[in-house]
Amino acid sequence: MRFPVIVRYTGFVLLLNAAFMLAAAAVSLLQGGEGFWVLITSAAITAIAGGIPLPFVKPVEDLTAKEGISILAFSWIMSCTFGMLPYLFWGGEFTFINAWFESVSGYTTTGATVLNHIEQLPEGLLFWRSATHWIGGLGVVVMLVLVLPTMHNLKIRLAKVEISTLSKGNFKFRVQQTARVICIMFIGLTVLLCGLLMIAGMDWFDAVNHAFSTIATGGFSTRDASIFAFHNGWIELILAVFMIISGMHFGLLFMAFTGNARPLWKSPAVRFYLTTMFVGVVLVSLNLYFSRTYDNLFDAFRYGGFQVLSIGTTSGFATADTTLWPAFSILLLFYFTFQCACAGSTSGGIKADRIQILFWSIRGYIRKQQHPNAVVPTRVGGNTLDNDTVYAVLQFVITYIIVVFLGTIALSLLGVDLSTGFSASAACMGNVGPGFGEAGSSGNYDGIHALGKLVLTFEMLLGRLEIYALLLFLFVKSWR
Repeated sequence: MRFPVIVRYTGFVLLLNAAFMLAAAAVSLLQGGEGFWVLITSAAITAIAGGIPLPFVKPVEDLTAKEGISILAFSWIMSCTFGMLPYLFWGGEFTFINAWFESVSGYTTTGATVLNHIEQLPEGLLFWRSATHWIGGLGVVVMLVLVLPTMHNLKIRLAKVEISTLSKGNFKFRVQQTARVICIMFIGLTVLLCGLLMIAGMDWFDAVNHAFSTIATGGFSTRDASIFAFHNGWIELILAVFMIISGMHFGLLFMAFTGNARPLWKSPAVRFYLTTMFVGVVLVSLNLYFSRTYDNLFDAFRYGGFQVLSIGTTSGFATADTTLWPAFSILLLFYFTFQCACAGSTSGGIKADRIQILFWSIRGYIRKQQHPNAVVPTRVGGNTLDNDTVYAVLQFVITYIIVVFLGTIALSLLGVDLSTGFSASAACMGNVGPGFGEAGSSGNYDGIHALGKLVLTFEMLLGRLEIYALLLFLFVKSWR
């Protein structure tokens, strides 16, 4: 494995991060200049670190699988490392561990925060905080594929490790086209949402920040009380619609927006995702109404529906304190913390696609027990899945749940109560953001022990890289 090659292409990613830091510095100047030098210094350091390898390491095209995995994982880790510089230079609530937590949470689009006074941060730093969502949602390696010169084999290798294997079948494009499709949809939805939020009553700064967070299904807000601070039903409705859209497969969305909506509506994963979201909204809202949590049905659907969509798409915004809700509603939110939205979107979690395959494989196993001599294939949407695909899904789900429980055990050893520990572990592994207890929608992760925060950031990276990419990087020497 050629380490200089890995450093070279990670350098491109750092240069992209430096460009966004410069954009945040420009926003800082527009909003009064507070925090400008923090951001410009961070951009300079990041640009120097990214640019140093480029003159000394020649470009290559023949990447090995190990090098592709290493570039992917190293790019994410270095982005998070240099992304914490603005927080460290600003100080305040940002200790070293807190800055690392906030940076990883931003890039992995988790949206969990350690901040108690978000509104006291300068606008430039708030913009950078939301920009890390946008960078991480688009994918640092997808951005790298877009800016690299025409190196076909290199782009194929990088795209294979960045884009989820579960979603590749719905991208009916070549590698460069796939990256462009993701980018076009990402930018287009961001601009459209930003405009609609401004029409609904947000100023341009809040609109841009919340558009970044929504399309990336992140959850960072510019307000301490998140979306509840605006007290605007139209803003909540617009965000709810775009949270649903952002939870769908971007390749299918692109085809729908270009006039071929049939693949989107015929996708079994999309239908399963929309159906479960609809059922979840109805059940939670009715439970909130009949339990007298809200006095009228409209408020029950307004707040219940928003929170189900927010958790179910891993967006993580809040309009209510869910820790005060009835047990039934909390348990349903726990389910959506694990399921989340579709593969090929910016959502985290196990993904609706895998949950659907899991359910259908269980049904097939029951039928096989009833009729031992029969051939009972696993079919999803009329398509027969091979045993390797079903096995990979089952293995992923089991590994995912094991990691969540190991994270819970680690947090409990550090003195975190069971409700907070289990929900925090599940929320960070699924890149959801808010959990329950101290880490609930009206709280944050500041009270968790520093070692606990490190455990949770490791889960965030595992969840964003879908477990195996990071594990392969950590055990890359064993490939020999």
